[in-house]
Amino acid sequence: MRPEDEIIKHFRITPMQVSALKRLGLVTIEDLLRHFPARYETGGASVRVSALTVGSKVTLFGTLSKLKAKKLWKSRRNITEGWFEDASGKVKVMWFNQPYIASYIPEGSAVKMTGTVGGKEGRPYIANPEAEILPPGAVTSGLFETARSSKLEASSSIFPVYPESRGITSLWFYHALERVFASNVITQMNDPIPEDVRARYSLPDLATSLIAIHKPEKETHAEAARKRFAFEEIFAIQIARARERAENDAQVSFPIKNSDELARKFLGSVDLSPTNAQQRAINEILADFEKSHPMARLLEGDVGSGKTLVAAAAAYAVVNSRPPGRESGTLQVAYMAPTEILATQHFQSFIEYFSHLPINIALITGSGCKKFPSKVARGKATDISRAQLLKWVASGEIAMLVGTHALIQKSVKFQHLALAIVDEQHRFGTRQRRALAYKGDAAPHFLSMTATPIPRTLALTMYGDLDISVLDELPPGRAKVKTVIVTKEKRAEVYESVRRELATGRQAFVICPRIEEPDPAKINALQAKSAKAEAKRLQKDVFPEFHVGLLHGSVKPAEKDEVMRRFAAHEIDILVATSVVEVGINVPNATVMMIEGAERFGLAQLHQLRGRIMRSSHQPHCFLLPETKGEMSMKRLRAMESSSDGFKLAEADLETRGAGDLFGRQQWGVSDLGMEALKNVKLIQAARTEAQKIIGEDPFLSKYPALAQRVASAGTQLHGE
Repeated sequence: MRPEDEIIKHFRITPMQVSALKRLGLVTIEDLLRHFPARYETGGASVRVSALTVGSKVTLFGTLSKLKAKKLWKSRRNITEGWFEDASGKVKVMWFNQPYIASYIPEGSAVKMTGTVGGKEGRPYIANPEAEILPPGAVTSGLFETARSSKLEASSSIFPVYPESRGITSLWFYHALERVFASNVITQMNDPIPEDVRARYSLPDLATSLIAIHKPEKETHAEAARKRFAFEEIFAIQIARARERAENDAQVSFPIKNSDELARKFLGSVDLSPTNAQQRAINEILADFEKSHPMARLLEGDVGSGKTLVAAAAAYAVVNSRPPGRESGTLQVAYMAPTEILATQHFQSFIEYFSHLPINIALITGSGCKKFPSKVARGKATDISRAQLLKWVASGEIAMLVGTHALIQKSVKFQHLALAIVDEQHRFGTRQRRALAYKGDAAPHFLSMTATPIPRTLALTMYGDLDISVLDELPPGRAKVKTVIVTKEKRAEVYESVRRELATGRQAFVICPRIEEPDPAKINALQAKSAKAEAKRLQKDVFPEFHVGLLHGSVKPAEKDEVMRRFAAHEIDILVATSVVEVGINVPNATVMMIEGAERFGLAQLHQLRGRIMRSSHQPHCFLLPETKGEMSMKRLRAMESSSDGFKLAEADLETRGAGDLFGRQQWGVSDLGMEALKNVKLIQAARTEAQKIIGEDPFLSKYPALAQRVASAGTQLHGE
């Protein structure tokens, strides 16, 4: 057995189990070894069969015999039955949906078995117990030693419980890993963490850690192993990010001269005065423009904090700069937005900002292309063909191009792209950045913007290749949102409040946790959690005089954009949606939001949703309608009532729920163990320091082949990069 061998080479598994392993991302023996327990269970008191009490959790020492897999007559469920026996008697044992047990445990094996006693007094049984095969010699004259000094009694009673998937159980992993460890395959695995790094932070080596995390004798052993693997994962990510940053800094960027003077000129031409935070961010960007390598910066700011103004000041400095060695023409800017609606809105904003300049601004989306100014109607935008737009972008005639992902298609070629701005593309990696640059030209400065409040440790990890600017104050004139937790009894009053807002010409969002109910016949009229069902109910029974729209993740992109366009045009009064509206919708006229099942969302996500109604000077109202009143849930929601600081809420949610719940493991490509590590700022900083040191000395990791392999593995998980 070798670490790189496929699991199916060494285990007889069913097609359903193959599918389950695939869902869990497990292909090789090494993958299996890195499938860590989700938790551990401690065995109950060691007792004799004669002393079993129904409902108690027990640990038994004895033999298993007569194991047989069969199917129940009525339900056709798989069941494995057998008998457990010790010196005092025997008891029936059953495993449901685990037919492989009979082949894993040889007839008459000595075992330590832990489980809960079921059945009735006088007729007990044990269902789905954990069984550990004991070594030969554990039996003396057919009876187990029962003395407390016995090695059996002193052996570990900490049992790993593994993440499962339909078709494969925790117990399968337990027994499979017993075989893997018996093969001694772990001695063939090279440790990706360099020895000197392990020594500095007192981390156990790979082999020791694998044994400790799967077969801990004490809980402290498992904790030390988990710490080591958490460090390893964050370390691999930091290495990848440090390498990306080194690659970025090795490139040459366009010189942007007099950027400070140009930015001041722009700010003097608009009605808005920048906040201190905006001015600080602008200064940091302009300082990056002075460097010989391209900027790589993340601009973080709450909804409404004024990120667009900062981006516009940077863009203004670029479009007023000449290409090297040229007396005419301008450097180019690309601005990418997540949706067509938002791209169109930004196109209009930049027209307003730059209409006095003798430059061309264009829009490219899946629906079509526009250019400003029109040659026919001065002061207006006009539709143009895609072919013509691409020609003008390639020749440098278009100074600023706004668009969706259409911007990074191969057909889009810039002549002198000097600045790429990407809005709400949480992990827009170096590959995509390069896709924006014209081959053979200098590399563009890169500015990523997000309204998602990101805890410091997550930012240090996932954005380790970017410098970070934070907008931590709102411009004056923005009304502070009023957030209220609503109980069932107060729901009718909330509907009346919403009706009054709508009557004044405002609009509202209603957010639901899911698209459809599992059983539509059981939907409670007061607690409809399905977006589809709630949209119908609100239109028919609550707000028949207003137009209710529906938006969710299953809607096709073209239909989604149409619904968003109609809402922005006030053709829809109430938009019922899932969290798909978290980003990409800017409708200043919407001032009311009701969030059904609010306790199901993380605080950062609730804050993001709430930000949709913080776009104007009108008083916004956010109503949180929880389905349950759990102590922890209500504590979290009360934090929403009392705080409007997205960064504080994100940090609070990281502590109470964990990053996996806060941001979603799928979004980041980080394991649950890695996500838990994000609470540990010292671990993050240590991994970051070591990664930067190694990349500084050996950027290609030629001295660290095992680490290079681990980093490559981490890279494939991180958003397809």
